[in-house]
Amino acid sequence: MGLISLIWGIVALLWMMVAFIPLLGWGNWFLIPFAAVGAIIAAIGLLFTHEAKRGRAKTGLILNAIVIIVGVFRLSIGGGFI
Repeated sequence: MGLISLIWGIVALLWMMVAFIPLLGWGNWFLIPFAAVGAIIAAIGLLFTHEAKRGRAKTGLILNAIVIIVGVFRLSIGGGFI
């Protein structure tokens, strides 16, 4: 689960960088739910993984949380359109 959430977070981060391009900000509307699913996968990974092996799940959770926060901020700046 940790590896899946880490890869999910990296894909979301790359997608977020594409959504920074002007007139592609609408991609954040799809990006935020995508990253939320990745955060849920990471949380499940944290619950069912031994404490010594939680690094990937924690990193995936942090990446997805950053993407969600930046995506929401970007949408709030552009009024939800840009």
